[in-house]
Order: sequence, then structure tokens, then C-alpha cells
Amino acid sequence: MIAALIIIFVLAYAAIALEEPLKVNKAASALIGAGVLWTIYAMSGADARVVSDNLNESLMGTAQIAFFLMGAMTIVEVVDTHDGFRVITSRIKTRKLSSLVWIIGFVTFFLSAILDNLTTAIVMVSLMKKLLSEREDRLLFAGLIVIAANAGGAWSPIGDVTTTMLWIGGQVTTAAITIGLILPSLVNMIVPVAIIGFSLRGKAVVSPNRSDDRDDRATSLFERNLMFGLGLAILIAVPVFKAVTHLPPFLGILLGLGILWAVGDLVHRGKEPATRDRMMIARALTRIDMSAIVFFIGILLAVATLEHAGILSSLAQWLDRAIGRQDVIVMIIGLASAIVDNVPMVAAAMGMYSLESYPADSFLWEFLAYCAGTGGSILIIGSAAGVAAMGIEKIDFIWYVRNFSGLALIGYVGGALVYLAQHWLGL
Repeated sequence: MIAALIIIFVLAYAAIALEEPLKVNKAASALIGAGVLWTIYAMSGADARVVSDNLNESLMGTAQIAFFLMGAMTIVEVVDTHDGFRVITSRIKTRKLSSLVWIIGFVTFFLSAILDNLTTAIVMVSLMKKLLSEREDRLLFAGLIVIAANAGGAWSPIGDVTTTMLWIGGQVTTAAITIGLILPSLVNMIVPVAIIGFSLRGKAVVSPNRSDDRDDRATSLFERNLMFGLGLAILIAVPVFKAVTHLPPFLGILLGLGILWAVGDLVHRGKEPATRDRMMIARALTRIDMSAIVFFIGILLAVATLEHAGILSSLAQWLDRAIGRQDVIVMIIGLASAIVDNVPMVAAAMGMYSLESYPADSFLWEFLAYCAGTGGSILIIGSAAGVAAMGIEKIDFIWYVRNFSGLALIGYVGGALVYLAQHWLGL
């Protein structure tokens, strides 16, 4: 059975990594892998009740992550529908590219911590089309945004799906992950920004013709600010809700979504039906990326099979014997995230190491959140933010490797050294 499970998982993983050449959505590969793995596990002679209990346990944890992501993605979509992000983007005004680099870097970094790295990358890369007319400049900023978005998402429990997984699983807590990773993540972002900013000294911002950038949306300034402020407040309040009530985060995000839904209905109740329908949250639900959520469900259930079969614990023991150093093991996991998706990497690590041996907020979990969250920046295909930027600006893989992989690696190592120094000094 063990050999069959490993072979099926490797094949499913390969199909996920080769999504583009195979032309098969990675969600489909993940679902097939999960279904086949659990089937093999159930038919291996294991007790049916034990298998059922294991599946129910895995499903509960997976469902919490799926519901949380669905709620958060819907809230962000509602804010975007109301053009709420203009509250931020309209305030970005500078004539120097070197100054704009720093502004975009910090805005992306902190916005990613509040929203998530994927959404932030989409918003900021799209914004560049309104701020910069030169394609070379936009490509440069797109690469920078990928690094800043991933760095910003790593230190926030809602900023990156892998950190969210660790947070919901109880491996990290809000205060500890924020305090422990904000400085390493800042270094991860600041080092590439400083190098790029230095290279752009003396160059002016070339803005596109804004004659067609008029406010023709169906929302007023009040509605725009209201939905942006309320959506932001709900996302920020979710960690507080978990800390105060000790209830799962998905319940807090669903409560917030319900509040936002009710407010939206009241705000638009007097409008024409066609206009009202475009603004409704029910419409926003149809625009969220459900394939991404289904992918998370599939891959988490697939990894859970390896955990219950004892494969991941055996792998952890082998790594400890072969390498011995936990910091090196975690950094290797982070570098592997640049090649393959970081979600299954973190899911596997969560199955490899138990909370009994490594309690919440221990070195392993915090360093894993940093490495898995930022390691994907080294290659543009290594993170959801990178893939989004690649699609919007049609970024060439080799171009990114030549211009940004080295910068991202320097930032990755720099942030890792800062975290290790913090840990050694007991900070």
C-alpha cells in the first residue's frame, strides 16, 4: 500500500506542477489524486471505522480553510466591484521612478498582509497600467510587486494561504507570527526594492494618457469608501474574533461576510435593478476563483492520506537523520516552493511534524511560514501572486529568472538570516 500511495501522490503532484503543458487544471489533478489515494487507503485492509474517522477529521480541517478562503475572496471581490481600492491608488502621486518603487513596495507589502498576496498582486499590477505607459517599467514593477506581495503575506495570518493554514491548524498564533516575521519579511522586501530603486535613479515616471480614466462607475464616493472601510475592518477583525471567542476563523469571516452583504443590500436598495444586480454580493460569489478553492480541498485531502498512513512522519524522521538541522530542512522546503506549489509543501510539513513535538509558535512553524511564503518569489511560477502577474503583464519566465530570481533569492536569504538571528538572540 505504501508504495502505491507514494506513486499516486507523485503522479498527482507532477500533474499539478505541469498544469500548463498538460492543459489540465491543477484542481482536477488534485481531486483525482485525493480520490484515488483515499480509495487505495480504504481498500488496503485498514479498519473501515478508522478510515472513516480519519477522513472526517481531515475533512473538518479542510472545510475550515475552504470556507475561510471563500469568505475572504468574496469580501475582496465586493470591495473591488465598488472600486474601493481607488481609495489607496488615487493617493499614489510621484514623478520619480526611484520614489515610486518604494511607495509601491510598501503599499503592496502592507496591503498584502490585510488582503492576501494574490489579490494584492492583481490590484497593484493592474494599477501599474494606469500609472506607467512604458512596458519595460511595468514589467519591472510587476516583478517587484510579486516579491513585496509574498513578503507581506508571510507575516499575517490572512496574508498568504500557507500562513492561514498554519494559523487555522493551531501551529501559529496572530500576535506571535506578526511579531516574529514582520522584520524578516520587511528585509525580504526592502533589499530588492533598494537595489531596484538605486538602478532607477534619475528616471522619470512616464504616465499614460488618462483621458479615458474617468469615473463612470455605478458607485458614489460614499459607497466606495463605505465598502472599502467595512471590508477592510472585517478582514482585520477576524484574528481578533478568533482570539476573543476561540472559535474557528471561518466563522468570523462568514459573520463579516453576512454583515457586508446586509449593508450592501441596504445601500443599493433604491437603485435600478440592473445596477443593483451588478453590485450585489450574490453576483460577487460567482466571480471568485472557485477552482483555487477546489484545488486546496483536493491537495489537502491528498496529503492527509499520506499523514494517516504514516508516510509523512517517516519522511520527517529520515530528514532529521539525513540533514539533522531543522533550519536547513525548512529553508530547503522554502526553496522547493519556488518550483512547486507551496500549499502541498506546507500541508506535508504539517503532517510530518506534530503539535505535541513542536507546539504552537515554535521555531519550526514560524520559520516554515516565512520560508514557504517568500520562497515562491524566486521563480515567477512559485506563487499565486507570480502566476497572476505573469498572466496580466504576459511576463516571460526567462525574463523573470534573469531580472528577479537573484533579487528574490537575496531577499529570501537576508530575511531568513534576520529571523535566525532573532531566534538565537531570543527576541
